[in-house]
Amino acid sequence: MNQLQAIVYDQKRGVPAGLFSCCSANGQVLRAVFERCARANTLALVEATANQVDQNGGYTGMTPADFYAFAHQIAREAGLAAERLILGGDHLGPLTWRGLDETEAMRNAETLVAVYVRAGFTKIHLDTSMRLASDDPRVRLPDDIIALRGARLCAAAEMAFRERGSGGEPPVYIIGSEVPIPGGEQAGDSAMSVTDPESCRATLAAYQTAFGALGLAGAWERVIALVVQPGVEFGCREVIDYDREKARRLTEAMKAYPNLVLEGHSTDYQPRENLRYMVEDGIAILKVGPALTFGLREALFALEHIEREVLPDSAGLSFFRSKLDRAMLASPAAWEKHCGADSADAEALRINRLFGYSDRTRYYLPDRDVKAAAGRLIENLRQVRIPLVLLSQYLPGQYAKVRSGILRPDPEALLRDRIGDYVDDYLYAIGAL
Repeated sequence: MNQLQAIVYDQKRGVPAGLFSCCSANGQVLRAVFERCARANTLALVEATANQVDQNGGYTGMTPADFYAFAHQIAREAGLAAERLILGGDHLGPLTWRGLDETEAMRNAETLVAVYVRAGFTKIHLDTSMRLASDDPRVRLPDDIIALRGARLCAAAEMAFRERGSGGEPPVYIIGSEVPIPGGEQAGDSAMSVTDPESCRATLAAYQTAFGALGLAGAWERVIALVVQPGVEFGCREVIDYDREKARRLTEAMKAYPNLVLEGHSTDYQPRENLRYMVEDGIAILKVGPALTFGLREALFALEHIEREVLPDSAGLSFFRSKLDRAMLASPAAWEKHCGADSADAEALRINRLFGYSDRTRYYLPDRDVKAAAGRLIENLRQVRIPLVLLSQYLPGQYAKVRSGILRPDPEALLRDRIGDYVDDYLYAIGAL
């Protein structure tokens, strides 16, 4: 029994055990998560998504092996023991090859899951919920097709584990056909309904049949969670909060499955009490991503306000926010669908773009000019003694910690601590805080 299976075991014994999953490839975010988890003496689960990290580098430029080394290096620097770091792959499947027919898309997807497993990732989310170019666009993709494709990916993962030949725990799997899109809903998509228990039962039956047909009975025993929609979501300006009464039929139905818990995606921005309710109700794996880079963006904007107050010479300022917005306007593909780019209200669009819950700014932080501006901002503030009164004005939570002596007034420490405020909500939810 590995660490994730132990959480499932505890849940099924009535213990409100859970784990949050950090879905981010940002180094500052990972450092903040690892520092908090090390302090709380708890596991840190980090997942790379199929579009972030793949066999060709994804949009981060990293392969799974690269990401594995990247995450472990940051964990060492943050003081997190290697055995407390779990790496997973999120939405692994033909997500980025939807424009291809089934043969080619699934060939690419099988390679994708295989390279994740060979690199040492042990939590694998099999996501084949999307239509491919050869599928009929007029009808819902049938459960048996979704499940068969998922089983094919599992077979590729199992073979990769055997070929790796280095021992260790075999991967555990997450399945589910009702999968929220990565990164939150697009602008205007506010309708929300909880997954029907009958849909869960149909999904599980289809997957069990498909796994059996491919001789994957052993792997089926390592399917630990089902992705569902428990009624939580966020868009650019709204958050749909968890209502445990609306989700009760779903959560009660899952008690009949002794080896399975629920996995909740898009739990970002939920109040910490709601997150704890979700864990208590059997939604034991809580995925969070945009909220963490949202916290990073908040900290960078706040630090820039401080920079403008303490450095009167405008020639040396970072101009971080203006350079970020310039990069976003120059390449709008990563934000326009999520921020209502067709709106005639330019000011509302600007607010959505820079401040929205969807946090599309995260896609632009690696931009050369934006990254350089962030570096200049940090270095500028390291050259001065940040006045406590300005910390109180722009980062009041961090001000209190600096005053009490538990946080250094270093700009990087301040921004990681602001990210940590969001991490703390999840540590509270799983009982580690």
